[in-house]
Amino acid sequence: MPLDHYIINDLTPFDLNTPIKELQEAFNQLTYSHIPIQKDGVFVGCLSETDVYCFEPNQNVEDVMYAIERFYVQQSAIWLDVLDTFAQNDSNIMPVLDEHNKYLGYYQLIDVISLFRNTPFFSEAGGIIVIEKAYNDYSFSEVCQIVESNNVKVLGVFVSRIKNDMAQITIKIENSGLSAIFETFRRYGYAIISGHEDDSFLKTLKDRSAYLDRYLNL
Repeated sequence: MPLDHYIINDLTPFDLNTPIKELQEAFNQLTYSHIPIQKDGVFVGCLSETDVYCFEPNQNVEDVMYAIERFYVQQSAIWLDVLDTFAQNDSNIMPVLDEHNKYLGYYQLIDVISLFRNTPFFSEAGGIIVIEKAYNDYSFSEVCQIVESNNVKVLGVFVSRIKNDMAQITIKIENSGLSAIFETFRRYGYAIISGHEDDSFLKTLKDRSAYLDRYLNL
């Protein structure tokens, strides 16, 4: 299903002349971290639940314009970019604008996470390898070439950690013997952090994802 099919439009942005008391009451009924704000029908940003409860109920939104957080995604954004924007803004709701910057609705974090969980990285059986190399020395093309040179298909790869100029890369591959792949990675200067021929590592990721779903639904 295309990402924009997950847009929800049941929450109209609040206007600048709205009393803070109304936002506080709305947060009492919602599980969202933020509420969208508009000026003359044009989206201007979001106010967080944390900030709203710090304001005086008789103030208006326009009195606290300085607290508005201006984050959103375009309707054309891919789900990885949307997930990244969620993470950068510590939000569980993401306003969506069209190509003319008109407010269309919002995404929920739990829906975008579910798209990640349904990718082959999670859904297909396979092994997990975690490797490490200096940040300036690794490349995805080299990583994939090393795996495929051993006649094994890559199901997913991403940078899972960067620390002290070292990058850890997590790779999901088809189920296959890992010894030959480990040997090839070492020849290219990669350190093997871990390798799992079964799906125990993947099961842990799924369990954590399920726990996050339950937490977001509280």
